[in-house]
Amino acid sequence: MSRTERKGVPTPPAALADLVGSEVGVSRWITVDQARIDAFAEITEDRQFIHIDPVAAAKTPFGGTIAHGFLTLSLLSAMTFDAVPPLENVTMGINYGFDKLRFLAPVPAGSQVRGRFKLLSAEDRGGGRWLLKHEVTVEIDGSDKPALVAEWLGMQVVGG
Repeated sequence: MSRTERKGVPTPPAALADLVGSEVGVSRWITVDQARIDAFAEITEDRQFIHIDPVAAAKTPFGGTIAHGFLTLSLLSAMTFDAVPPLENVTMGINYGFDKLRFLAPVPAGSQVRGRFKLLSAEDRGGGRWLLKHEVTVEIDGSDKPALVAEWLGMQVVGG
């Protein structure tokens, strides 16, 4: 299976209403190590010391380097492919944005994170377009507090 293929049995669009309000998937654990954080800092040009300088970051309340909030957020795409079964006959999906997004806890370098997906709504927009809203909670292994919670919108296009 390639990284662009979704896991799970495809869901017929007619079955979406029955899934609203339920958890539809949990992703694998993804390691957020210092190398990933450093690469993200370079790509985004966000080189704040709390992300890339372990010595200076050790002197902060974090006790060491932490992942960028946007790095954690960017992992949602990979988590979705792991966790959320595709719609039947889907031809493409488009990131449609967020209704809500909160960063609740820092992700220390070396942590593992995973996403839990709950389908909040599924709206038929006509022409084979379905607007899906998922509540996503990104958990940090060993932490009681999640890294982030979001209401994420995705437009799924279903073809014949």
